[in-house]
Amino acid sequence: MRILAIDTSCDETAVAVTEERKVLVNEVYSQIVIHKKWGGIVPSLAKRAHEERIDFVVGDALKKEADFDAVAVTQGPGLAVALEVGIKKAKELAERYDKPLIAVNHLEGHIYSCFVQNSRGNPKTGFHFPYLALIVSGGHTELVIFENHLQYEVIGQTVDDAAGEALDKAGKLMGLGYPAGPVIERLAKEVNNNDFYHFPRPMLHSNNLSFSFSGLKTSFYYFLQRHPEEQKKVKELASSFQEAVFDTLIAKTEKAIGQTGINNLLVGGGVIANQYLRTKFRQLVKKHAGNVLFPAYKYLTGDNAAMIGTAAFYKAQKGQFVSDIIGLDRVPRLGL
Repeated sequence: MRILAIDTSCDETAVAVTEERKVLVNEVYSQIVIHKKWGGIVPSLAKRAHEERIDFVVGDALKKEADFDAVAVTQGPGLAVALEVGIKKAKELAERYDKPLIAVNHLEGHIYSCFVQNSRGNPKTGFHFPYLALIVSGGHTELVIFENHLQYEVIGQTVDDAAGEALDKAGKLMGLGYPAGPVIERLAKEVNNNDFYHFPRPMLHSNNLSFSFSGLKTSFYYFLQRHPEEQKKVKELASSFQEAVFDTLIAKTEKAIGQTGINNLLVGGGVIANQYLRTKFRQLVKKHAGNVLFPAYKYLTGDNAAMIGTAAFYKAQKGQFVSDIIGLDRVPRLGL
């Protein structure tokens, strides 16, 4: 089955054509340049950019592969005004070509991103359930038991800022621009990823698997206010803040391994593009005699339609099509 998939959950206008797990076509129009000068995503600008580009991106994808059996679209979570653009276009395409429509949760897309293959079917990673999945992105930090296809149990999530959001906010305070994650990774590497300032690791000693990064961000802000002489040490600050975020992610995941007994990990989302964090997760699973899977290609860590098409294939196998196409609506806070 070939699926024409659309994702407009945030600031990427993404369209892909997938066949099972293989990506035949992948088109992405990034809005980073638009939002960069504002230091973050501006919803009204995101909506306008999606509206201006969606027809072009769909057209480019269909020029490369015009044959498809179903349409898939991200229903949520995400920016309401952005989701609306993709859903409207998906409805239009489903009706125009008389194809079934599949609604996909953006978070399950990030989980399935670890299994997406290129057009030649590589990597040939199989499924070995159950998995402990960590979604770590700009908008979400969640621990999920991935029991079987389309079967999820959320066991931990952030109570405030997500990990990626915290990194971006810290980057803004340091004047690093948007998005800050890649810049912080580079600066931290230049000082060997050392921890110079020992910022707090929120909720490490809680009995649950919840995350919180708002307190860390606040602590960082007040540190900069109280110690203006330290503000020039951008590399040391970036490395220390990154350490605090990553230590929290690793510690909570290790606690989840202990509580669930599951040592097969999946990690998806924009933050896992960071190679240092990948190394930390590899060390963690080695310690627990387990395995870890990441998205095989860098573009799969960000928002993309390829992962939506892959997740949609498994929904199609179970007959999970939208019964009322006209009534399909965005769900900005959709959970797993």
